[in-house]
Amino acid sequence: MHPEAERGVSAHYCSERSRRALPAPRYPGFLASASARFSAELSATGVPCCCQRAPRRPSTFAGLRCPKGQRLRNRGPAFVCKANKRAVTDNSPPASTHAVDEDALQKLIHLLQATDDPLIQEQALITLSNSAAFSVNQDIIRNLGGLSVIGGMLSDCVPKVKEKALNALNNLSMNIKNQEEIQVYIVQVCRNVESAPLNSDLQLAGLRLLTNMSVTSDYHNKMINSIPCLLHLLSEGTERTQIQVLKVLVNLSANPAMTRHLLRAKVPSLLLLFDNCINRDILLRALVFAANLKKNMNNEDGTMIQDQYSEHSIFSTLCRDSTPFAQKLASLLHHPDKEVKEQVVRILTQ
Repeated sequence: MHPEAERGVSAHYCSERSRRALPAPRYPGFLASASARFSAELSATGVPCCCQRAPRRPSTFAGLRCPKGQRLRNRGPAFVCKANKRAVTDNSPPASTHAVDEDALQKLIHLLQATDDPLIQEQALITLSNSAAFSVNQDIIRNLGGLSVIGGMLSDCVPKVKEKALNALNNLSMNIKNQEEIQVYIVQVCRNVESAPLNSDLQLAGLRLLTNMSVTSDYHNKMINSIPCLLHLLSEGTERTQIQVLKVLVNLSANPAMTRHLLRAKVPSLLLLFDNCINRDILLRALVFAANLKKNMNNEDGTMIQDQYSEHSIFSTLCRDSTPFAQKLASLLHHPDKEVKEQVVRILTQ
């Protein structure tokens, strides 16, 4: 595992939300009849209906706010809140005693298999997602075969069902054993990200899961074919989408085996990200991405063959025609943010 890798449910370097079990969201747009059917189905399971607000409890699933008083620190190729470094390990803190019991989870998984009603499927997935916020439930759901049931929803034709399935897998992916099973769906997740409407909740849910699945280098090879799609979203997406894409790219760039694949990719607008007026979270991640690639290039055993990289490739921007990039970096040395300046120096001194 890259010790400093980004986590997918985190935003603003693990500082946008707190590490807590998420309350089940309210869906006023759902038909009352569908909610009533779902509540009736769950009445025998003992699982709280997802229309009821769940208590906020501490949780081990990743991506959330750093504890008060702790700041994000730069420790290498990427960034991570110090408190979150155990997010994808087996050394998580004890699970809350408020976790849903195994029998209730089994009935909920069976309900998800039995119904064809997309509204019931959606709410069942929300309940499973909230349950997966507790580490003990992450293991139970896997042992009950729930990962394959939820993964099967990724091919559903209803976008909201796919989105909620991605959210559930995202919470479940905070567990190395779960990642070993979830990795079989990475290619499908990449397809969902590519086919989803630009900047949609479905697309963002897929990107968050890819971020968590790229925390280690074990599954990076499954994402190689999606690099052009990721870079397209980086150019065309909103700031929210750009930040989530850069989280994936930062994790990939920390792996030397991915360097050539990334350098070959074309991003004509890459230089636009290295500007003083750019959102700080985008700028900082873009600099970390570039710094990782420069470091990996310098560690190459042989000389990089420039002819294999085309115009507008990342290699061309960073190395072959590097004068505009160097000018951007020189300007960023006067940026008010300390971490931005540290990454600029890191690039210039490699």
